[in-house]
Amino acid sequence: MNLPTEGNPKILVVIPAYNEAERLGAVAAAAASHLPVLVVDDGSRDETARVGREAGAEVLEQKPNQGKGAALRAGFRYALAQGCDAVITLDADGQHDPTEIPLFLQALQETGADLIIGRRDFSRMPWVRRLSNTLGTRLFSWAAGQAVHDNQSGYRLISRRLMEASLRSAQQGFAFEVEMIVECVRSGFQLAWVPIRTIYAGEGSHISPLKHVVEFVRVSAQTRRSLRRGK
Repeated sequence: MNLPTEGNPKILVVIPAYNEAERLGAVAAAAASHLPVLVVDDGSRDETARVGREAGAEVLEQKPNQGKGAALRAGFRYALAQGCDAVITLDADGQHDPTEIPLFLQALQETGADLIIGRRDFSRMPWVRRLSNTLGTRLFSWAAGQAVHDNQSGYRLISRRLMEASLRSAQQGFAFEVEMIVECVRSGFQLAWVPIRTIYAGEGSHISPLKHVVEFVRVSAQTRRSLRRGK
């Protein structure tokens, strides 16, 4: 990533949110104490948009619900139009601690990486998620041909040029975040990691574990074929 030669990089926090009115406020407000925040309301049926604005964030509403991948791309387009050098993405449900944003900023200064991913401790997850993440990470590392410590973490710093490259993706759901890593590796960009807290408090998920695993096997196989072809 090419950082500005003068001044600090312009970085925006992007929070994709779907029916997260109950938890979004605290997340957005805490993030806003570090950086400007954009909430992408992905067709919520509750008060997500209002809560985001009251927390001090800009809110971009897309209707109908289109999936996390589409919400992130909308956030990327907004950030690029605003001249941002990078974005930090985190989830709206409280599973990412906004007070850890400085860890990503420090890692950016130290590494200049185009993609910095928050690395979770799988041993601290509920067993179903622990199994899914462990198997998924091993499978994807094989597919990518290099160690990928946490391919499903949504807490990330993404450079401008990787945002631009990722806009080519047509993935709508979680697979977009996986494809982002593929694009980083394929483009020869630098990938880095920061350890983050692993937070689970019994909250619900928009992901079906079985469908998640099936989809992840498909994406990993596609990744292996794509990188072998050098595309």
